Amino acid sequence: MALSDKLYSLRKKSGLSQEQLAEQLHVSRQAISKWESGTIPESDKLISISNYFNVSLDYLIKEDNDLSDNKKQNEKFIQLKCKPRWLMGLVLTIAGFICLIAWGLISIFHSQVTNQISESSMITIDGNGIFLILCIISIVAGGCLLLKSK
Repeated sequence: MALSDKLYSLRKKSGLSQEQLAEQLHVSRQAISKWESGTIPESDKLISISNYFNVSLDYLIKEDNDLSDNKKQNEKFIQLKCKPRWLMGLVLTIAGFICLIAWGLISIFHSQVTNQISESSMITIDGNGIFLILCIISIVAGGCLLLKSK
């Protein structure tokens, strides 16, 4: 937004006419009209405008269209970057919980399946232990991805 637009906006928000603002700044109404149409005021008048509306000179002088566009693009990029991580974390966490619940139900209702899983392991930890460890790893990894994406 250009200085002229900012000045017009500040004046309108304050409910002032060009003439009223001119009186406050000790300038003519025509000066206010020129500033709002694109003429840049002198530095002492810029300071007066800044003080009157309680805004910084940076705000008045800098055109922030490029900054706001860059901020919007950066926010969209961050959202797109974090979305796959968040989705993967959610999937891993849910899959871990579903497998954990499935293992519990199988252990309760089909003890022969639990025994087959136990006997199928080549490691000293039985098959049930390996399955539980994989479920917990999945839940923890999913939780970490969910936390990092926020």
